[in-house]
Amino acid sequence: MTSTQVHIPAAGAAPGAVPLFGHALTLLRDPLGFLRSLPAHGELVEIRLGLQRAYVVCTPELTHQVLTDDRTFDKGGPMVDRTRDALGNGLPTCPRTQHRRQRRLVQPAFTAARLAGYAPIMEREVRATTDRWQTGQPIDVLGDMQALTGRILVATMFARISDQRITEILDILRDIQDGFLLRIALPAKAQKLPVPALRRSQRARTRLRGLIGDIIDHRRATPDDRSHRDLLSTLLAPPDPATDGTSDLTKDEITDQCLNFFFAGTETTASLLAWSLHLLAQHPEVERQLHTETDQILNGGAASLKDLPHLELTDRIITETLRLYPAGWFITRTVTRDTELAGQPLAAGTPLVYSPYLIHHLPGHYPDPEQFDPDRWKDISGPPSRQRAFVAFGAGARKCIGDQYGIIEATLALASITARWQLRPVPGAHVRSKAGISLAPRGLRLIATLRRPHGLSA
Repeated sequence: MTSTQVHIPAAGAAPGAVPLFGHALTLLRDPLGFLRSLPAHGELVEIRLGLQRAYVVCTPELTHQVLTDDRTFDKGGPMVDRTRDALGNGLPTCPRTQHRRQRRLVQPAFTAARLAGYAPIMEREVRATTDRWQTGQPIDVLGDMQALTGRILVATMFARISDQRITEILDILRDIQDGFLLRIALPAKAQKLPVPALRRSQRARTRLRGLIGDIIDHRRATPDDRSHRDLLSTLLAPPDPATDGTSDLTKDEITDQCLNFFFAGTETTASLLAWSLHLLAQHPEVERQLHTETDQILNGGAASLKDLPHLELTDRIITETLRLYPAGWFITRTVTRDTELAGQPLAAGTPLVYSPYLIHHLPGHYPDPEQFDPDRWKDISGPPSRQRAFVAFGAGARKCIGDQYGIIEATLALASITARWQLRPVPGAHVRSKAGISLAPRGLRLIATLRRPHGLSA
């Protein structure tokens, strides 16, 4: 060992815990900086969340071990438990004992054939969103991307739904989301406090469950209508007899899945698109290369499913944005049985934390990790350690079921938007990372300018 090398222990503890609060105040004040500081203290680092002890895995190898052994490291912990309370026991939140059955029943909604059927909806909604923009207009990028991904998800969930009903559902979802962070942050005993945001959120949740229930009842009352090719039709379909006699999803289970999909599929992709547009505005040379790609492939039109294999730079930009700003930045698991990890004994019930953000910013795996460099993904091969250092969608049996849905949606949207529009920062605007439900850009406003693709005549 040379004098410049520093020994990193297998297990350590984060400094700076204060009585009663532990590291909670630091985590609230500078969550991303706190996460980046942890690998210096060990591969597995103890932190304190209030009076509770938790451990953060700080290497790709340990993260892979946790994600692929869901028998020992199950979905759970403070964040997952509160999310389950708020959204129901859906695929992203249910424990392992229920996950296999739910996954088998939901998987048909995400086959290649079904994804191809959703793509035209994505294309239509992207065009409708950008048609409303005007040259010189400051765009609330995150707000517009949330509205876009919300409309896409509602339309792919429920076929032939009216614009009025889509707007109604999106309004309800916003009310639920306003109280969502409070529900996660407050202790269980404080959930019934007369906080207006919590009350609105609970009323909205009850209203949306009733609305979804009515749609389910109507669909079941007309089982011969085979024109529906949406997510709901898959959830309502009887299971394949080959799946070990798995029973149908109940009405409450379908409602839980819908609520989970609404949140998992709206905020995450909206943040991804907003960050991508922000990064392109900050890196005009990458933007110029992207314009060259979209001009050559799209020829002034919007992107469609057939264009995806040719949008290579667009795909790399999406991947690099996911590396820099993964939506799921702080995710908890629960130890189900006494075990050992990185030499540290862990008792059953111990909370574990893994962070895609932390792993994606390790300089040993990503040289100059804070730099936006889509070309680092030109060679997608490499050693397993490099492949394990990208966990934007998780891994193992609990890997995100909608990963391809989100990638298709984001790629089509980013290519179509940048083919038609150039977006520049509003002077004086300050963009910051807001680590909430997802890792989203706050204060992001860009000025839209209609562009003429190179090579097209006036």
